[in-house]
Amino acid sequence: MKIAIIGISGNVGQRLSAEALNRGHQVTGIARNVDVVGVKGNLKLVNGNAADSVALSEILKGHDVVISSLKFETADPNKLIEAVRLSGVKRYLVVGGASSLNFKPGVTVLESGHVPDWAIGEAKAGVRFLDILHDVNDVQWTFLSPSALFTEGERTGKFRLGKDDLLIGENGKSSISYEDFAIALIDEVETPKHQQSRFTVGY
Repeated sequence: MKIAIIGISGNVGQRLSAEALNRGHQVTGIARNVDVVGVKGNLKLVNGNAADSVALSEILKGHDVVISSLKFETADPNKLIEAVRLSGVKRYLVVGGASSLNFKPGVTVLESGHVPDWAIGEAKAGVRFLDILHDVNDVQWTFLSPSALFTEGERTGKFRLGKDDLLIGENGKSSISYEDFAIALIDEVETPKHQQSRFTVGY
């Protein structure tokens, strides 16, 4: 498949690219500065601005799937969705956040008081992104929320999937590595099971 990754220079974007390339897909990596990304076979790097829907749509044309892996506070979901629309690509997957997941019935992670002050702006922007997607029906979107602790780690291939509730592991922690998150998202690229919806991944 031909996969476009917006935000390839970030921690998650680089893992997504590696996972997709290892599975034999063709990847176009897009970022404001792609010079920090190593050149690999089947990887095309393009400097692009996520705030320019028209220019971005030209880069996205001809792909089977678009993935965005951007910090929510620096991205405008409406412009990203419009770029996908203009490109003609039907499938759009988003690297989501944990803040919109249910911490307990009727209370989201954002509302739980467990989000540190420095992360509240990003958390609120992530909730807004998902809210906007819920009103989109002309693009086949999927929003994958990581667990609360989302960091560099190992590619184990051993994880659980959920829907709207925060996943807690046997150790009492909610966590997932970038590497295992990438497996879950590329699995969804290859075998769509969560179109027009959000799901989550954790240990």
